[in-house]
Amino acid sequence: MLRIRLGNGLLLLNLLVLLLIVVIFVFPYDTLRVIIGVPFVLFFPGYVVMLVLFPKREGVGGIERIALSFGTSLAVVPLLGFVLNYLPWGITLESIIYSTVSFIFVVSLFAWLRRRRIRDGERFDIDFRLMPSGWGENMSGRILSVVLVIAILGVLGTLGYAIAVPKVGEKFTEFYILGEEGEAADYPQELKVGEEGKVVVGIINREYRAVPYRVEVRVNGAKSSEVGPLMLENNEEWEGEIGFVPQVTGENQKVEFLLYKEGQSEIYRTLHLWVDVIELR
Repeated sequence: MLRIRLGNGLLLLNLLVLLLIVVIFVFPYDTLRVIIGVPFVLFFPGYVVMLVLFPKREGVGGIERIALSFGTSLAVVPLLGFVLNYLPWGITLESIIYSTVSFIFVVSLFAWLRRRRIRDGERFDIDFRLMPSGWGENMSGRILSVVLVIAILGVLGTLGYAIAVPKVGEKFTEFYILGEEGEAADYPQELKVGEEGKVVVGIINREYRAVPYRVEVRVNGAKSSEVGPLMLENNEEWEGEIGFVPQVTGENQKVEFLLYKEGQSEIYRTLHLWVDVIELR
């Protein structure tokens, strides 16, 4: 019989957490990020909590400990996100990573302190035993354990594949205009001849590929200004202030914001507002 003991796994777990940080911020390999990131979110936080709550070998078996670790992680990570939502950092990739890493390190310290107070024979240890001739008396329990582990690995593999190769949905581009304060209000309504009106134009690329855009502004059909080309990656957003200057007086003059992409002559998206233009006094 070959026996391998890894302690309670705290050292290995924290090394994997440090490796994840290096992978995310240094190496641009999405597959490796998923392989390490899935257990980082779905297993590690709950596992360290289990080590604090149940540091002894007795009380919780290995299968129960694994199941509780997944369940506890699914409760801890959303709670961290809820707290971040009310903090100045907000919910971002960096804030989620740093908060989860901090949680794992702090709880790991408590788990290590609790483990020190327990005698060696009573501590929980990860113990692998390879038995060439058979599995011993409790054959049904060992088979059930293997089936559960295979099921968990299958779920993790499916989840990892879904993250690494997401299904391509509808392709489109978000195009909007806001007032100068960045809100959907306070648009220019009355201008003098030759006076510049300003709005904030926004573009969000949902085309699942990099796309060059160009924005053209027309007042009563006459070109007033232009911005671009703007190269945006998938899910990248651009906002910028665009001005226009009416040249003739009149009520309800149509100011059009035309979005073009990929050098095409056809208009891809269009928005407009109405402005009264009065004489300069």
